[in-house]
Amino acid sequence: MTTPSEPGYDRTDPSLGAIMSERRHLINLAYRLLGSLADAEDVVQETYARWYAMSPQQQEAIESPGAWLTTVASRVCLDLLGSARVRRERYVGEWVPEPLPEQAEWIGGRPGGITADPADRVTLDESVNMAFLVVLESMTPAERVAFILHDVFRYSFAEVADIVGRTPAACRKLASSARHRIDASQALTSPPARQADIVRAFKAAWEAKDINALIGLLDPNVTAIADGGGVVSAVLRPIRGSEQVARYAIEISALVPGMTILERTVNGQPGLVAKRDGVIVSVMAFDIANDRVKHLWAVRNPDKLRPWTED
Repeated sequence: MTTPSEPGYDRTDPSLGAIMSERRHLINLAYRLLGSLADAEDVVQETYARWYAMSPQQQEAIESPGAWLTTVASRVCLDLLGSARVRRERYVGEWVPEPLPEQAEWIGGRPGGITADPADRVTLDESVNMAFLVVLESMTPAERVAFILHDVFRYSFAEVADIVGRTPAACRKLASSARHRIDASQALTSPPARQADIVRAFKAAWEAKDINALIGLLDPNVTAIADGGGVVSAVLRPIRGSEQVARYAIEISALVPGMTILERTVNGQPGLVAKRDGVIVSVMAFDIANDRVKHLWAVRNPDKLRPWTED
């Protein structure tokens, strides 16, 4: 596919700007549908490839290119979601959605150190926080697509029906089912400032190796999940219980000397990153309810850390 930075890009084509302006919308949609920036980029690449595979006459016959691109990208995502379940069954250890930094720290992570185009950046809101994305993983592909398109991106059920190949009534039921899953998973979420205080206190207790302080910050039934993707060492199964999670955090500090912990925004919420020798080796996202850490996700798979800065 020819892009604005590649040979053959026709700067005189007035329609190209409108087509390329859809890129950020498509990246945002695909990331929420797939929970993976890498997969989202592949989907958008495939969507544009299909557009440019058409003749100029075929392109001109499309009344709304933006709607066409959204439909194609959503259908590609729907296909990928079906195969993702099979791929994740073979995934080594636990699979966690790809964490995203705040915009100021975004880098491309592409070969040669090319900085990411602003169009590749995902808008950080409540629909990309880690807890939300994890619940989306429990949905069927059709539920996830119907819910994201209707409840997050405000497409009508008639439009959703055309994309997923079901009736509007069926899509309404799919979105309703997904909504119930979201509602059932939600607890009394702490305000953002309070969440930041708790994450900061967790960092201080972790650095001080104060197990009692850590336990006091954790929900008694807290769950911690680490994703190493089989590339780096990580716990292959969730750790449950405040004492067990606290002890594991202390053990990590002893096993990885020289590790620096920094406060960062992860998927739009307070989180932490761990650096060693100047390189980010882990990104941690928190689900905080009733002023306690209810879930903790640590991503160590380097393939999922490529958007993060390392300075």
